[in-house]
Amino acid sequence: MTTSAARAPQPTRAPTTHVATAPGQVWCWDMTYLPAQIQGRWFYLYLLMDLYSRMIVGWEIHERDDAEHAASLLKRTALAEGIHAMADKPVLHGDNGSTLKATTVLAMLHWLGVKPSYSRPRVSDDNAFVESLFKTAKYRPEFPVRGFATLEDARDWGRDFVRWYNFEHRHSALRYVTPAQRHAGEDIAILAARHQTYLQARERHPARWSGNTRDCTPAGAVTLNPERDAATRNPGHPEDINRLVA
Repeated sequence: MTTSAARAPQPTRAPTTHVATAPGQVWCWDMTYLPAQIQGRWFYLYLLMDLYSRMIVGWEIHERDDAEHAASLLKRTALAEGIHAMADKPVLHGDNGSTLKATTVLAMLHWLGVKPSYSRPRVSDDNAFVESLFKTAKYRPEFPVRGFATLEDARDWGRDFVRWYNFEHRHSALRYVTPAQRHAGEDIAILAARHQTYLQARERHPARWSGNTRDCTPAGAVTLNPERDAATRNPGHPEDINRLVA
């Protein structure tokens, strides 16, 4: 009769915390499936989002999941965002999918000077901002319930969604400015003007106001996977930390 020793519990790795206080510091990326009208067929949406501004800075849709596509998207986005001129390159956070950890992708990250960061295995909410964005995309009324007929249809939808999300969508976590406005640093002036409008309206019609006006303080730093106080100490004022609000 043989016996085996019980395996000792394995320690759980703490999530890596990233704090973004400006655009271009932390990017999040992932891939999601888009259904085709043919059962069992899918299109693949690769997406890169700036954590601070929530702006979609890069995206592509393809017929197959391939590391070459991910590497190409990385290179194109890095050129568009001008990271070659940045003294500090962005951190890129993604899940543990094989495509995003492929040798081709890692080589491109090394060439660009971008440091990779990965979600913990079997932890579904370590990349919550991108997951929330994918949910927003798939619940839009333009998203086809029966799937996309062709790759071109999927790409047309993607183009329209990204335009809407970046330039029209007033994001609740950003005090209802668009991701593009936040990315360009326009949110401070917009929110200041909005605050003055509220004050003037309250002054003209005080009976309509029972309390303070809407909070127009610009949203501050954003943390991904916050670890208590240790990693978020001194990135900005404590009240400026938005904890996982997508």
